[in-house]
Formats: sequence, structure tokens, C-alpha cells
Amino acid sequence: MRRLLKTVALVGFAALAGPLMPAPVALAQDNGDADTDDQIVITGQLVVPEGESVEHAVIFNGPATIEGTVGQSLVVFNGRTEIIGTVAQDVIVFNGDVVLRSGSRVGGDVVSLEAPQVEDGATIGGDIEDLQGRWNYWDATFIGRLAWWLAFTVSSLILGMALLLLASQGLDAISIRALRDRLGGTIGFGLLVFVLLPVVAVVLLTTILGIPLGIFLLLALALVYSVGYVVGALAIGRLLVKPPTSRYLAFLVGWGALRVLALIPFVGGLAWLVATVLGLGTLWVGARARRTGEVRPAVVPPMPAEG
Repeated sequence: MRRLLKTVALVGFAALAGPLMPAPVALAQDNGDADTDDQIVITGQLVVPEGESVEHAVIFNGPATIEGTVGQSLVVFNGRTEIIGTVAQDVIVFNGDVVLRSGSRVGGDVVSLEAPQVEDGATIGGDIEDLQGRWNYWDATFIGRLAWWLAFTVSSLILGMALLLLASQGLDAISIRALRDRLGGTIGFGLLVFVLLPVVAVVLLTTILGIPLGIFLLLALALVYSVGYVVGALAIGRLLVKPPTSRYLAFLVGWGALRVLALIPFVGGLAWLVATVLGLGTLWVGARARRTGEVRPAVVPPMPAEG
């Protein structure tokens, strides 16, 4: 199940993968046995031939045909699914027809958006469930939203404080310089980094040598965006709390405002995007400024008085 969840984590980038990959692309995770690999297809066709077996089978875009054996679960995000052989656990289809031929066997549940076609002689060990009903508990319930909000709030606070402690006054100086002198460049570079990182990761997945690096980059995106978010919180805080007030207080003000906005649907997502882009741009501009000696971490320049 751990490997399946790791695979499903790529779904956020499946929409990018389609237009970037004109030819079918398949990934296989090698476990040392050719008959027990996970079969992962980004776009194209997923086929498990008769007499062969895989562990998990996942396809993002395209049809899936199972004539052999899937030892764990089958997940299809978009495409027709036809099962002639065996799937030991669940079959989950987010979009597309599902057909279970006579003699086929599914050991777990069949979960799909559309009602599956089950021929006489097909065996289902679990239940046939509607996708929307099955996954409603993941949908934005109040308790689920609150739990996620609380977890991210605590994590971002710890991360922000740690960065401020490790960076001394340097991070504060960089954020002030970025907002005061290079706001346009900060936003521009932030948007570029925000969009470019997942695109680069998906492009790397299309090359054999780049697959490991692409996977590592995808897994690192959550940390990169989180760092951008807390740096953006500091920058926003510095718009409200001017020097020489403590950088810690400035961060807490910006972070607190963002976490309150996060409780509001849509507005919270927009605030996260703005803060993350601003933070990533601040780091980019700060790195360039350091190379040219324009920023001295030990000195925090004053912000000009308003009015």
C-alpha cells in the first residue's frame, strides 16, 4: 500500500504530463524480479499479458487491459478498463468504462465513477462502489479541513522559526531588499520557479536517465513550496511590521494572517499561492544578490516611511 500511495502522489502532475509527452511513456519499478514489477504508465496503454504478473498497476491516461495477474491494486485515472485475468485487491477507476469479462476475478472492491459491466462468470470478492460515495470522506469535510489546517499551521510555524534561526538576519535582509527594490523581479522569478519545477520533473520522467532525478524532484516539491510559503510569510509580515522590529515578530504577523486566510475556501488557496510565489522569488533574488555582493546578511536596511 505504501508503494501505491507513492505512485498515486504523481496524480497532481498528470495533467502536465499529457501535453508534454506525445509518445506513450511507461515507468516500471524494478524489485529484482521481472514478474513482480509495478507497472506505471503516464500516457499510452497498460497491458498485463496472459501468464504474466505485476504488483501494482497504475495508468494516468489511456486504456488498461489485464489478461494476466495484478498482485495488488489496479488504478486507472482516465481510460477504459478491461479485466480478463485477476486483480488480487481493489480496482479503482476515476474516469472511464469498466468491463469484467467472464472468468475474471477481482479480490477486493471495484470502485468507479460509472457502473461497471460485469459479465456472468466474473468474480468480485468485495463490493461494487460508486467512486464519489467511496471517497466522500476525503472530500472537504469540516473536520478534515480543520485537521489539515492545524497540521500545516504547526509545521509551517516550526519550519519558519527554524529558517529564521539558521539564517540569522540574512533572510530578513533579503526579504526587505526584494520587496523594496525588486518587487517586480521577485514576483516574476517566483512564478517562473513555481511553474518550472514540476514541468522539469515531468520532462525528466520522459528520459531513462532522468527518471530517478524526476521522481526525487517531484517528492521534493512539497518541501520547496513549504519553504517558499514561510519565506513569503516573512516578506508579507515585513510589509506590516517595519524594522527595527524583530524579524520573528514580523514572521509571526505574516504567518498568522496567512493561516487565518487559509480557513476561508478559495481565499486560502489564493493566499497560499501568493505567499509561495513571493517566497520563491525572494529566495531567487536573494541568491543572485548575494553572488554580486548586494546583500549583507548582518545589516537590515530600514524600510522607507509611508506617506
